Amino acid sequence: MNSIRVRLGVLGLALLTGLTTPTTASAAETAPAPTVEEQRLGKAVPQEILRRSGFDTVAPRLARALETARSYGEARRAVAQEGAQLWRRAVDRAQGRGPAGGDLSRDDDRPLYWARLGMTHEVRTWEPEFGLTGGQRTALLDELELTSRGQTAIGYPHGKNLKRILLTGFDPFTLDRDIRISNPSGATALALDGTVIETADGPARIETAVFPVRWQDFTDGTVERTLRPYLPKVDLFTTVSQGRVGKFDIERTNGAWRGGFGDNDNIGRTETVPVTDPASQPQWTTTTLPYRAIVDAQTGRFPVYDNTSVTEIPAGGTEPVVRPDGPTPGSTARQGGGGDYLSNEIAYRATLLRDRLGLHDRLPGGHVHTPVLQFGTGNTTEVTDPEFVRNRLDIIAQVRAILKAAAEER
Repeated sequence: MNSIRVRLGVLGLALLTGLTTPTTASAAETAPAPTVEEQRLGKAVPQEILRRSGFDTVAPRLARALETARSYGEARRAVAQEGAQLWRRAVDRAQGRGPAGGDLSRDDDRPLYWARLGMTHEVRTWEPEFGLTGGQRTALLDELELTSRGQTAIGYPHGKNLKRILLTGFDPFTLDRDIRISNPSGATALALDGTVIETADGPARIETAVFPVRWQDFTDGTVERTLRPYLPKVDLFTTVSQGRVGKFDIERTNGAWRGGFGDNDNIGRTETVPVTDPASQPQWTTTTLPYRAIVDAQTGRFPVYDNTSVTEIPAGGTEPVVRPDGPTPGSTARQGGGGDYLSNEIAYRATLLRDRLGLHDRLPGGHVHTPVLQFGTGNTTEVTDPEFVRNRLDIIAQVRAILKAAAEER
């Protein structure tokens, strides 16, 4: 969290600088090289996805806006506007509003992901004549991340009889294994953002945001920064990610451990999940979602499991042990029910934040793992196919039904 304060401080200083006096050329720093994540953008598959969705115009539009910027302040306003517009456009496309922009299925989350990377590439490599410091560039990239992920667009209408649900998804990942990958959790976030579920107790409004698959962003506190203003105000929250083949899991327990698997920048982390006030940090957190009601409900074609398994180092032990029924007293976490990657970490961070805000006993919240989104049999090269689209639509519909079942249990 200290790094967040530094970034916010830099942002505030940079805003004052950009809006009052021009940055001198001597203060400018050489633009950094594109990230590993951005370097994948030039491959054939991302370009096809952008072209077939109409999102190939997004990064060039931002580039033109930056070219006309005459100060850091103008650049920041352009980045914020274009980032927010990308999120709105992706949500509208997923929900059937406006032009499809091409023949790619509307429920596809990948245009948002690749278009955002095109935008971050433009900001990262932009070298304006008025000069740009490293801190200012970082602040522009942070602004773009926040706005294009829906993290600044969360808002609920007033009304006593309206329930409020918060849901998060993720970017595609393991792209070096298969660059065509889509993440059903991100697609679900786009499809459900701003929608209303009619429950037995009345309407429930869903608001969503999407998170990066990068360890450093989580270290910097992106989860807590985004969720903290809303958890005290919502009636239910769930973090969502892609999990096992052919099944949903409601993860009972989350662990405070990073297992080292590479993120979208091919960086691994093996350590205790870094949080503020580590002295009071628990090894485990638990779901408060009504998991029994969710498992028992008829939510869709995929089976739903109450996943209680974890991997721990028992108290006094030295080697990891799998515990099918959850952790034992005094143990050290090595895997939560959702593993030791960023899906487990977002669940751990969100539920720890819930507990630190004193909401454990009154706010249902936890993690839902969706089935792996699979292509049709024999499809090893095409970016989409009918079975792929059907699987994604069925997953989205089932997450919606899971939310309804959870909301009705309140």
